[in-house]
Amino acid sequence: MRLTPEQLEQFDREGYLFFPAQFTRDEMRALTDEVPQLYARREACNVREKGKDAVRTNFAAHMYSKPFAKLARHPRMVQPVMDLFDEQVYMHQFKINGKQAFDGDVWQWHQDYGTWLNDDQMPTERAMNVAIFLDDVNEYNGPLMFIPGSHKKGVVQARHDLTTTSYPLWTVDNDLIATLVDRAGGKNGGIVSPKGPAGSMILFHSCLVHASSSNLSPWNRVSVYLSLCAVSNHIRRFKRPEYIAHRNFTPIECLPDDCLLKDYPVDLPWKDGIPASALQTTDVPFDGSRVEPAMTVL
Repeated sequence: MRLTPEQLEQFDREGYLFFPAQFTRDEMRALTDEVPQLYARREACNVREKGKDAVRTNFAAHMYSKPFAKLARHPRMVQPVMDLFDEQVYMHQFKINGKQAFDGDVWQWHQDYGTWLNDDQMPTERAMNVAIFLDDVNEYNGPLMFIPGSHKKGVVQARHDLTTTSYPLWTVDNDLIATLVDRAGGKNGGIVSPKGPAGSMILFHSCLVHASSSNLSPWNRVSVYLSLCAVSNHIRRFKRPEYIAHRNFTPIECLPDDCLLKDYPVDLPWKDGIPASALQTTDVPFDGSRVEPAMTVL
């Protein structure tokens, strides 16, 4: 999948691209069938909603689940990011956000790069998310909300919110949100919310300000996020554990386009459990010596 000049222009202007029904129902079934057993794991990789058993985020499934390992190498998700960066990318973070029916909590207004800069010392915003809906997303089950064009503001001031939810986040204050929404069109397009069937995909800039409300509906809203970073822009600090912010900067080698429906070999280094090394942290700056040689991307 390659981006057209028109799509590249739209991304530059608005900070995101939406692709409804980018994956088929059969492709989605290969992933959704895997989610319950991933969420059942009683390990650090599953962050649960505050005071509840519902999973808020599952981290690093591509390291121990074959269907998600294949998704992490899918050309429909990886190639558009390489088109935008004109560079190979590595997996900075892989998560399955489970905004469960009735229990899914809010994600406050934030920029992803705010966290990657403050916590991981990622040098620039040459990283972004590619999200895929595992469930149908409607106006009731906590869809993502974007402020179009807010990425043009660059990195904005944020505070470290450690109390609102079970997951700490660098969040943007309400006054700045109001200003950004007003500049983007106020009630006439200042906030947009892409919705669509399972298999839809969103590509969005790491400085695009976004959020989502709680899910009070009876319908789950589970989504997968690949946070892809240009290899030259790898993180410089390991303050967060490796299952959250990865430290292998090897370029992703894509599988064929039919990989979700066919059996292709993939490496599953954590299939027998998350290693102790993936739970360790350090504030010592990284010197770059572990960057692997580039591999061919098919």
